[in-house]
Amino acid sequence: MAGKLGKKVGSKLGKPPTKKKQKKEPLPPKPLEKEDLFSDSEGTDGDFEEDGGSGDEEQQEMNSDSDMSSDLDDPFAADILASGDADDGSDVHSDSDVDSDSDADDTDLVRKSKAIDDEKKREEEEGDLELQLNIKEEADEFRLPTTEELEEETNRPPDLSNLQRRIKEIVRVLSNFKSLRQEDVTRKDYVDQLKRDLGSYYGYNDFLIESLVELFPPVELIELIEAFEKPRPISLRTNTLKTRRRDLAGVLLNRGVNLDPLSKWSKVGLVVYDSQVPVGATPEYMAGHYMLQSASSFLPVMALAPQENERIVDMAAAPGGKTTYVAALMKNSGIIYANEMKESRLKSLTANLHRMGVTNTIVCNYDGRELPKVLGQNTADRILLDAPCSGTGVISKDESVKTSKTAADIQNCSHLQKELILAAIDMVDANSKSGGYIVYSTCSIMVDENEAVIDYALKKRDVKLVPCGLDFGRPGFVRFRQHRFHTSLDKTRRFYPHVHNMDGFFVAKLKKMSNSKSAAKASAQSEEIEDADTIENSDQQNAEEDDDKHSEQEGIAKESGKLNEKAVADKKRKRDYQKHSDKKGVGQNGGGTKNGRAENKPVAPKRREKKKPPPIEEIAKAREEKRNALREEKRKATLKKKPGNK
Repeated sequence: MAGKLGKKVGSKLGKPPTKKKQKKEPLPPKPLEKEDLFSDSEGTDGDFEEDGGSGDEEQQEMNSDSDMSSDLDDPFAADILASGDADDGSDVHSDSDVDSDSDADDTDLVRKSKAIDDEKKREEEEGDLELQLNIKEEADEFRLPTTEELEEETNRPPDLSNLQRRIKEIVRVLSNFKSLRQEDVTRKDYVDQLKRDLGSYYGYNDFLIESLVELFPPVELIELIEAFEKPRPISLRTNTLKTRRRDLAGVLLNRGVNLDPLSKWSKVGLVVYDSQVPVGATPEYMAGHYMLQSASSFLPVMALAPQENERIVDMAAAPGGKTTYVAALMKNSGIIYANEMKESRLKSLTANLHRMGVTNTIVCNYDGRELPKVLGQNTADRILLDAPCSGTGVISKDESVKTSKTAADIQNCSHLQKELILAAIDMVDANSKSGGYIVYSTCSIMVDENEAVIDYALKKRDVKLVPCGLDFGRPGFVRFRQHRFHTSLDKTRRFYPHVHNMDGFFVAKLKKMSNSKSAAKASAQSEEIEDADTIENSDQQNAEEDDDKHSEQEGIAKESGKLNEKAVADKKRKRDYQKHSDKKGVGQNGGGTKNGRAENKPVAPKRREKKKPPPIEEIAKAREEKRNALREEKRKATLKKKPGNK
């Protein structure tokens, strides 16, 4: 046992020095251990050099001594064993140090590669920043094309990328015109160039682009035109006469139709994202469980709010989406007159009524303007007039509107709509217990087809605007460019594709106050006076100085005094003329002669010769002109009063 232990000690005294010389250099963290090992290794090397060939004998003596010592003293042997274990531990430690050195080298490589990556990333960020600065500088220096450049563009095919970039730049300049404008270039020049570019890029005619530019600011105009380029979502209306929305949605989901409820404002609508089957050819569609109907077509019926057992007229009913919705809300009670002027559309109207299970509807084929003569005046409880229009709100469905509509078309539509709304008002019974309402709607966004028609009806009939019952949508225009409409037109609602994600639409709800048309003139006159008063009050609020306000009020008072004097003079002249005609009639009846001949002319032409007072529109126009003149004088006076002006 002791001999084996001595051999182990001897082997560890002879072999480690070479290892320790090799490991001496790469272990800087522990200098004390290295010095000890280094001194031991030197001593052993010296012994080997001095003894030379007698190393075997000395080795045997050392082994015997170690055996003796181990036999005599076990603790010493334990110390030697401990020292051997320590040497083994130092070997393990040295191996771990080598591993740590390799790990440190790997860490240095990772650190260097990371630094290189960071440097490259920083250079890329600086390059992107510099590129953005260059682009910004180029954008800030945007200039409108010259006449020669525009002529060159007309001689070659349109460059769509260049047009798009120029449209964006012009919109950016117009949004901050004061700081980004080009010197000696007016806003009108930018707007004219924008009109030309929009017409070329999106394919609109000049009239429609100009109308849209007047309606919307530049940024919103681009959003609207882009929305017109995309189709609206497909929507369904559940037929509550046959099913419920929850049941219908479950069945369609099982058929592979991906859908969701339309919105919070509708309890029967569903929006379809995609479908594995044709939505218009499912068994549920054939059975009349739902109707393919745009979301905007829900709105007029919701505003009408029909009640059970009422008498309702739909003046332009085809293809029947709104009529069947009204019947569902009435639960097939009461009577609905579904009128359609075009005979070719009666087939689809009748087919949808049968498919949806509607039993309370009478289909008729008349011109809507003649309906009061057919159905009678003051006979209906509610009227739904979805008037024929130019279709400028549904360009996404019919792109031919971009180039086919002109100012003459808009005026023709407006004239027809005014006649239809007067006929609708005449059919409604103002004394109806539950009704007396007219809902007017169009799929147009033109002011001439919407607010102008309602304002005309307010002047011609004794009606008033009431809230539509729709908690969303933009209010209608009270003022638009040179037009001044009734102040209650803010109760109407406008819907746009870029705001509400539905077709462009207009909805207004009227309440008939009386069945007499004479009261309509008085109400129109009072409304005209109210409008004038509101305009006058707003002008007074916008005045800069109290003296100017006072002078304007005096001018208006003088103006009204002159109008009163003119009215009195007209009345006096009328009375004199009437007395003169009466005397002339007496002379004729009494057999009076002139130049020896009997005057036998009838008295009837007296009515034709009677001079009519000027209409209210002319009086209002004259007042507006005089107010404008007074405002202009006031502005000039204020400019003269300022110290900077001479």
